[in-house]
Amino acid sequence: MVSVPLLVIFAVFSLASWIVSSQLKSRFKKYSKSILPSGLSGREVAEKMLNDNGITNVKVLSVPGQLSDHYNPSNKTVNLSPEVYGGRSVAAAAVSAHECGHAIQHAKAYAPLKMRSALVPLQNVSAKLLNIIFIGMFAGAMILPGLISFDLALLVIIACYGIFAAFALITLPVEINATQRALAWLNNAGITGGRNHQEAKDALKWAAYTYVVAALSALATLLYYIMIFFSRRD
Repeated sequence: MVSVPLLVIFAVFSLASWIVSSQLKSRFKKYSKSILPSGLSGREVAEKMLNDNGITNVKVLSVPGQLSDHYNPSNKTVNLSPEVYGGRSVAAAAVSAHECGHAIQHAKAYAPLKMRSALVPLQNVSAKLLNIIFIGMFAGAMILPGLISFDLALLVIIACYGIFAAFALITLPVEINATQRALAWLNNAGITGGRNHQEAKDALKWAAYTYVVAALSALATLLYYIMIFFSRRD
């Protein structure tokens, strides 16, 4: 199942992911040196944005790691990396506001966010199924056919990658909307303006590109296995 076309897909999107990740880290490092006129920290920016949107049941926490920032809907926490939590830069403000954008989506029952959350359990099951199938394939050609046919295995693989692709695609509007909420609030609240606002916009743009690459990669892999399945039907 590991053929040249699949390796090419993996190589192309691995390279694209590396380029985008490198640019994102470069932008974050650059804009981390651009201090906000207000001097607010990422934590203070997050708390202010939540309060301005009438959200009082979400906590802002510091978590270890670099660019490990995320919103956790299960315990209603905005989790910020140390650089963002304590940083007083444009980069820290942009990231913290973006994560608060997810908290606002949750509070407003934003439909794409609900759909993405619903796909999480299916994605976990799909990952486990793929592991079982691929281990069987790598272990030997005599093992998998004893369990299921090759065509059925392909259908399971297609279904699993279909879920991965659906998750990646529904993530795009979720992330874009969170960025739009963040930038609008940063501007309206006077946290960023002029050059600082363009810097915040640029930082979040590169963050969004990581999800675009992930979605394209998932779609390309799904189409690859679909083509294999139908080529066997001819």
